[in-house]
Amino acid sequence: MDVVSEWAAHGGRQLVCKHQSTATGGEMTFAVFLPPAAKEGPCPVLWYLSGLTCTHANVMEKGEYRRAAAQAGLIVVCPDTSPRGDAADDPAYDLGQGAGFYLDATQSPWAGRYNMKTYVTEELPALVASEFPADMDRQGIFGHSMGGHGALTLALGLPGRFQSVSAFAPIVAPSQVPWGEKAFGAYLGPDNTAWRRHDAVAMIEDGARLDEILVDQGEADTFLVRELRPELLERACIDAGIPLTLRRQPGYDHSYFFISTFMADHVRFHADRLTK
Repeated sequence: MDVVSEWAAHGGRQLVCKHQSTATGGEMTFAVFLPPAAKEGPCPVLWYLSGLTCTHANVMEKGEYRRAAAQAGLIVVCPDTSPRGDAADDPAYDLGQGAGFYLDATQSPWAGRYNMKTYVTEELPALVASEFPADMDRQGIFGHSMGGHGALTLALGLPGRFQSVSAFAPIVAPSQVPWGEKAFGAYLGPDNTAWRRHDAVAMIEDGARLDEILVDQGEADTFLVRELRPELLERACIDAGIPLTLRRQPGYDHSYFFISTFMADHVRFHADRLTK
């Protein structure tokens, strides 16, 4: 692992790192914030998964998580959203580079490189555990849009891994919306029984459970009706008895202005469950 950049922030350190990934077959970049408490010993780890078109840099530069994470003593890790490489693998903003959907692709030409589930849940955690003072027994996960989808599905699929889960404007039922139908068809093939293992609403319907979920959703989000559909998650959680706090925020859209406004609330939500 190489440290590409490093800055002092709120008494801690913000790093950008790169390494060669076996899961994705190439170089991957991620950001990690080490709070002041990391100088004294291991700290809980909070994973942030970004949305379509993003890299590690979007939330690092615009998410405003560092003050709250420094106060709470949380390490925050921000992976990239996909492998990087030949632009020929990137036909559109919602498929290919910047659009890995946090799953392991099984279809050509994506299989073999687009293994973001393995990368985020196995390879990168092992690297973080070896390089930083990370308490891997205390992990939380959150994300935005496609990354909110990833946070929900990875937590649902790995019972006990994450002690806290939240999301900003997540794609809650990708099997039922255009973004997900396009990506799942390309990455997983036409058999949508395989899609259910990567769809939060379907996973809950099929028996997966979480202790609780926090979701913030802007009511002025232009993707709300067509792509996000939080009411489907709300209904699934009610039916399954999962405590869901769904906060509908009037006037807020899908941007990092929205995310940064409520970021501290989410960091504190995770801190309350990871540090006590």
